[in-house]
Amino acid sequence: MKSGAQAGFTLIELVVVIVILGILAATAIPKFIDMSTDARVAKMNAATGAIKAGSALYHAQWLVSGSPADAQNAATVTMEGKAVTGKFGYPTADAAGIGEAAGIAAPDYTIGSTGGFSVTPDATRTGCVVTYPAPTAAGAPVVVNAATTTTCK
Repeated sequence: MKSGAQAGFTLIELVVVIVILGILAATAIPKFIDMSTDARVAKMNAATGAIKAGSALYHAQWLVSGSPADAQNAATVTMEGKAVTGKFGYPTADAAGIGEAAGIAAPDYTIGSTGGFSVTPDATRTGCVVTYPAPTAAGAPVVVNAATTTTCK
């Protein structure tokens, strides 16, 4: 280098780098926009897991307690110091039953009663739902997860 000569980038080099960064950003932005739908699906998958675990834990505690039942085959089991209502050895399909057993409540989720105990990520996405039906004498309720990237948009 000659003394007194300036070192740096030319205007053309800077423009080329800015154009390349713009192209990379244009391809990455749609991926980040779609992440909110994926996050809602993951949230509902977490709710499904919590409901299944809460139901299984209630059933285990019910069995350990000697399968208590009254005339309607209903029982209240204490889980972590809280009374959880149940029927046929599984939590009832309400906030006092599976809601308490699974630890699912507002404001994390919107709670409903469509088809049993239903959970949505918010009030506007009613198709993005996990449902815990009322327990029957036949056995464990089957949790239905309708959360997909289509229903959770």
